[in-house]
Amino acid sequence: MKPAASESAGWANSKPPLLRFLDRCYLDFSPDTAGAVADYIPELGKADPEHFGIGLATLDGHVYEVGDTKIPFTIQSMSKPFVFALALDTLGAGRVESAIGVEPSGDPFNSIRLNAENHPFNPMVNAGAIACSGLIHEAKGSAAFEYIRQALGRFAGRELGVDEAVYASESATGDRNRAIGYLLRTNAVLKDNVASVLEVYFRQCAILVTARDTAIMAATLANRGVNPVTGEQVMTPYAISRTLSVMTSSGMYDYAGEWIYRVGIPAKSGVGGGILAALPARLGLGSYSPRLDKHGNSVRGIKVCEALSSHYDLHMLNRSDDARNSIIADYTIAKNPSRRAAGRASRRSSPRIIRTFASSNSWARCRSPTSTMCRG
Repeated sequence: MKPAASESAGWANSKPPLLRFLDRCYLDFSPDTAGAVADYIPELGKADPEHFGIGLATLDGHVYEVGDTKIPFTIQSMSKPFVFALALDTLGAGRVESAIGVEPSGDPFNSIRLNAENHPFNPMVNAGAIACSGLIHEAKGSAAFEYIRQALGRFAGRELGVDEAVYASESATGDRNRAIGYLLRTNAVLKDNVASVLEVYFRQCAILVTARDTAIMAATLANRGVNPVTGEQVMTPYAISRTLSVMTSSGMYDYAGEWIYRVGIPAKSGVGGGILAALPARLGLGSYSPRLDKHGNSVRGIKVCEALSSHYDLHMLNRSDDARNSIIADYTIAKNPSRRAAGRASRRSSPRIIRTFASSNSWARCRSPTSTMCRG
């Protein structure tokens, strides 16, 4: 016996507001059949174009899901920010930054071009990602891929597998990436054997995730490297902040400027159909829908991110808090280092004004779309 319409409506309204919003996104964007499934890697062309899943993870460990959030798909280029963070923590910023730039390229993700210093433009394009895999290979040798796989598993909060068929398909059709690899080797960006490094890179791109996984991985980026579900400090805050910086400027390839203008949330896409978006101190979003636009980004995934940003006013450069309201005191402190002497000499010394600011954490809790109360 089917429930009455009024009962169904009552059940829908009993859902948390954020889950109702995701339900609405799913219903609104499911009919959109624009775009095409990637087929330049033959195995990717076998994906079901109707699959559509949305996951959202908050920093207190709640995960909201609608649609096909348990369907596994290969992570592809969404692996790039996590491997970049891993390289920063493993080899140190100096070594990584000496090999890979951080400037947007304005080119497609698989462009065979380096910057004026003959280095990759940034770690979000294929040249930079292959260089990152090369750095990990330099440090870990034959254990490089397993080291990467385990690190991505810590971001997701579970063990992640590999789609061997996609790996084989990528390797068989990866001549463009081989050309990039040899260009990097010619310019001494890669130190190790090109074939060995590319095997790591191809396998890294073939790691299997779900929309739920990518939401948690994005939330870990948003949470300064702490997985909000497991509580593990996966990467250092330094590595995370630098990773988010490059995601902001370059994560969506030659659509990056349009993305940050319209959506305003650090994000990364993959040709497998995934998009992850990480809003620092707020939330992580992961979506899966295999139909891609001309830039290689999921059509439905972009629409979900646009709707989330617009509905909750989440553009990172459109913060509505007023810094003046955070100033809690002005102090006039004399130059004398002694506290007692400073009190006596303050009227005779040149004043130095120090402003202290209240933490924005309480504001973030209050303004968060997932918050149920505001604590001052």
